[in-house]
Amino acid sequence: MAKAAESSGDPGTTSPRPLFAGLSDISISQDIPVEGEITIPMRSHIREFDSSTLNESVQNTIMRDLKAVGKKFMHVLYPRKSNTLLRDWDLWGPLILCVTLALMLQRSSVDSEKDGGPQFAEVFVIVWFGAVTITLNSKLLGGNISFFQSLCVLGYCILPLTVAMLVCRLVLLAEPGPINFMVRLFVVIVMFAWSIVASTAFLADSQPPNRKALAIYPVFLFYFVISWMILTFTPQ
Repeated sequence: MAKAAESSGDPGTTSPRPLFAGLSDISISQDIPVEGEITIPMRSHIREFDSSTLNESVQNTIMRDLKAVGKKFMHVLYPRKSNTLLRDWDLWGPLILCVTLALMLQRSSVDSEKDGGPQFAEVFVIVWFGAVTITLNSKLLGGNISFFQSLCVLGYCILPLTVAMLVCRLVLLAEPGPINFMVRLFVVIVMFAWSIVASTAFLADSQPPNRKALAIYPVFLFYFVISWMILTFTPQ
């Protein structure tokens, strides 16, 4: 009895219990699955595949971009308050319009190099420098529009003036006279107003209410300069 009490009172003499002694009593039920496959849901996989353009052919990419540019042209031709030009901005449309307008503003005279080359560069400088200046002015006034969104809107809204330039070129094929000039003046004024209305429809809401006039005034000057170039154009 004395030895038993002595052995039970001494903690150093007790044998240590194994660390994983209780694991042998645990059994895995047959109803619990212990194996499987890690798979991605089919719907999310298809959505991810559709949104990726890495496997898209060059032809499909070009057609998709052309359709997007065409939709933005329609928004300019029928101006209404929409965020399409601001949300899905691009510079392809403004580049196409700028090149087209510059080519049509080139003079047909070949006697002097000054009549042909600088006209193309002049249009590029006026369009892009003017658009950048208006964009910086909009940002300084506290507008909540990004730099490239403003360039996109201003560039796409040149479409009515490009149409006016095309009509003026056709009118200039007839004999010059007061009627010829009046027709060109009417076309340019209508298309100039169209560009102003279209651009303000997209840009007006991005400016503070008390500074909208300060933001629209440079836009008016920008399209007025382009309209004056179209109206005063002579083929020779």
